[in-house]
Amino acid sequence: MGDRIRTASTLLRIGLAAGRSTPGDRLRWWGLLGAAAAVAFVVLATVATVATFDGRETRADARGPVVAFGEHTDAPLLYRQGGDSVGGRPVSLVFVRPLTADAPVPAGVTRWPEPGEVLLSPELVRTGAGEGVLTRYGRFAGTIGADGLVTPSERIAYVRVPDDAATNDRRWWPVSAFGSNGGATGEMVDQPAITSPLLALWALTGLPALALAVVAARVGSRTRDRRSGLLQALGGTWRHRMIVNIGEAAVPAALGSLTALVPYVVASLHSTRLAPTGYLLDRRDVAGAWPMALAAVVVSLLVVLALVVGTHRVRRDGMSTRPTTFGDRVPAWRPALCGAGVALVLTSQYVPRKAQLVVFTSGTVVMWAFLSSVVALLTRRLGSWIADSGKRRGHPGRLIGGRWTHAHPGVIVRLALAMVIGIGIVAQMQVWTSRLGVHSQAAVATHQRIKDTVIEVTPSGMTPAQTDRFRSSLPTGSVLLTRTFHDPGPPEEPWITVGGTCRDLRVLRVECDGGGAAPPAGSGAATPPAGNAQVEEMHRWYGDFDFVTVPRIDVAADGTQSFVVVTAAAGQLAAVKQAAFTLSNPSVQVTALGGDWLGSSRSRLPNWIQLFGITGVLFVLVAGAVSAAAEFVRIRHALAPLSVLTGRRHVFRSVTSWHLTVPLLIATVLTGVVTAWHSVFFIALVKEGSVSWTVLAAGVSACAAVSLTVGLLGARAAAREAERWRPAAD
Repeated sequence: MGDRIRTASTLLRIGLAAGRSTPGDRLRWWGLLGAAAAVAFVVLATVATVATFDGRETRADARGPVVAFGEHTDAPLLYRQGGDSVGGRPVSLVFVRPLTADAPVPAGVTRWPEPGEVLLSPELVRTGAGEGVLTRYGRFAGTIGADGLVTPSERIAYVRVPDDAATNDRRWWPVSAFGSNGGATGEMVDQPAITSPLLALWALTGLPALALAVVAARVGSRTRDRRSGLLQALGGTWRHRMIVNIGEAAVPAALGSLTALVPYVVASLHSTRLAPTGYLLDRRDVAGAWPMALAAVVVSLLVVLALVVGTHRVRRDGMSTRPTTFGDRVPAWRPALCGAGVALVLTSQYVPRKAQLVVFTSGTVVMWAFLSSVVALLTRRLGSWIADSGKRRGHPGRLIGGRWTHAHPGVIVRLALAMVIGIGIVAQMQVWTSRLGVHSQAAVATHQRIKDTVIEVTPSGMTPAQTDRFRSSLPTGSVLLTRTFHDPGPPEEPWITVGGTCRDLRVLRVECDGGGAAPPAGSGAATPPAGNAQVEEMHRWYGDFDFVTVPRIDVAADGTQSFVVVTAAAGQLAAVKQAAFTLSNPSVQVTALGGDWLGSSRSRLPNWIQLFGITGVLFVLVAGAVSAAAEFVRIRHALAPLSVLTGRRHVFRSVTSWHLTVPLLIATVLTGVVTAWHSVFFIALVKEGSVSWTVLAAGVSACAAVSLTVGLLGARAAAREAERWRPAAD
């Protein structure tokens, strides 16, 4: 036992010493540090996500209303939910009517405000002050405490209605207490399952971090592979080689893992806003998960060390001391796994609907992770063909470059890995952010053409006096119309009519009979105008409707009528909301034309995809830079003697072109084809979104430029080394 411990200690010291003296050690040291930090960062982000979801559910339950059904008709509080939007993002409104002096209050509220007053969340005050939210729903009486908010960035308001407000609507709930069922308000509305953000995180950020770890582990691998073969020749087992490799990588990997704790510490001390999502990460959730975070850092460190050990292996038959590495051949299981990933993508359309996205994402990760191995397999065969062609034609650069490509496909894999994953991430970011749907795309187009100059106001009832006050409170130059839904009749008769006074209709360039009587629907007395953008957009959304003249603007209480406000200029939505909520609180909904769909298109999903994707692209860029730098170090020493053998310097450009540029260009083309197929298949699966061929072409062109640059820089590095090269007894 003592001998084993001493042997392990000796091997560990050998590894530690090798980490300080191996050729290219500085590049690998920093590469491993960055890779370990990236992997630990993603793992800690996973911990923060899980902790955040748990904290959200706990705080949501603490403020959830306990509805009194059946015999509990003497509930102390009436509760009703509503909605609004600020800055294009939804706001959750909770209207309350305390019936007793000791009416219960939810978490975050110490007492109910006075009638006509409102409590706002701090984020709503911050983002909506410029739009008048401090007076829109009532008099501002204070902010909601942190315990009553699912997240610090939540936008929610508690509005106490006046004592004379009508409460006979069925949407009012009798509430006896708070403390359950909190998933119906605020950011808990339609909250996705935790698997959705975790899949996006690992597909867009985790995979590039693991790719960076693989690339960093193989930097300077030639010397390490020779050492592994020597240890085997001396009788060492895989355990002995593992100890040496761990000793060599332990210090930078441990420092990198600890470095990833820095942002976690900051997030646990201060609630951190995640750009570009605008989401505030609650420090309480992050701080409460410290035990899990420390365990996660240890796990991430073990993963990096396992990758280091797994990427440096020797033959298992014991008959040869030559190391078996990825640089010698492409293991058959790697292309097989790529095929398995493609199979998962193809079969995702046949699994149950809820599992389709999970299966598709899993197949995508596997496919992109091992697509570079397929590229290496093809380029190795290409290398043989290039070498044979160079031999027949007497072309030394082609001969040498082809043989290098055949002998070292792992080099191409590590360089292609960054480009393959990078193109995939960029394409997926574009496709995901284009998933707006037909109605959302129409809403975006409408907003681009007329902004918010057509506003729909839907009250559940408004008296003639309230209607007059509402109209007088509208911005100057506004036109107030009514929209009426009719029972379906003959196909030639429209089921929607828009009514207004002759004066208002003429402002919109609509003809009217001038008599003040409302012509029947379909009579053609009021014809659609030409050249009025607002009216044209109304026809796009309402279909074929008629304008009718009415002597007075009013709405019925049966829910078949609503208001349409056409403003003289854009940017008046907040003023219209102010007028509507003040008069008809809480039974009113105010949105721009198509605003419900516009809000969905501005959801945070595209921003989250950008956050994960941009982080993943940064990891990919670092992986590509480390891999290219390592290849420059190797190629400059290997190519330097060729200047003596050939007497010509252009051989460097020829060798690097055939060894690096040509295989990488092939990898780029193959990746572009696979990405196009993958994106189109994804759109067919989810039945949303579109492929931007411009973005894909830009990504492929950028990778092609990188391929050319890598070849030129490799040739330049070899040419400079040749000027200083002298024969040595090595």
